[in-house]
Amino acid sequence: MLFDEQIINDKGWQMGIQSLLSALEKQISSLEKDLAQLPDTPFSIARFDQSLFHHHSNKLGGYMLEIKQNMEQLKTSVTSHRIEQVTFLSERLVTQIEALKREIATQTLRKQEDKFERHSQERDLYQRLAEHQDYERRLMAMVDDRELQLNKQVTLENKYKLQKEIAALAGRLTRCRQALMRIERTIEKQENSD
Repeated sequence: MLFDEQIINDKGWQMGIQSLLSALEKQISSLEKDLAQLPDTPFSIARFDQSLFHHHSNKLGGYMLEIKQNMEQLKTSVTSHRIEQVTFLSERLVTQIEALKREIATQTLRKQEDKFERHSQERDLYQRLAEHQDYERRLMAMVDDRELQLNKQVTLENKYKLQKEIAALAGRLTRCRQALMRIERTIEKQENSD
């Protein structure tokens, strides 16, 4: 908790309300500064429980906006002397602020996870590249082997059969080389984007 819960729940809340508002304002200001230092990049998965924030955003700034709106509501409730709403909004704000603080703190970890994931994908691409290079080498060896067998054949039936095999292997070799080129282009794009 950012402050003593007694400030919220105490019957003499008028005395502690200014320190409560001041503490919340400081926390919100600090949170805004921390948030301003982060890139405003969207994220694809929900970061918070749906009951915590009414506003659902793909950027942290959207959640900061809701915190500010709740702070304004709290000030209005204080002015109107609505103790129950002040208590509710104060607790909600504290929970939202803490949640957003935790999320901001995890941003460096998330970047490291993203980097690890990209490296993992790169390893997968290099593994696929090596596999396809091996396929290409084996297909070329099979084509060479069939061509040698073809040159040794005397019967037309065996020659025809080997020619069909060579044509099929040549088709597989072409597709393999096309896949190799696609993998190489993908690797090149990833290396250029880093």
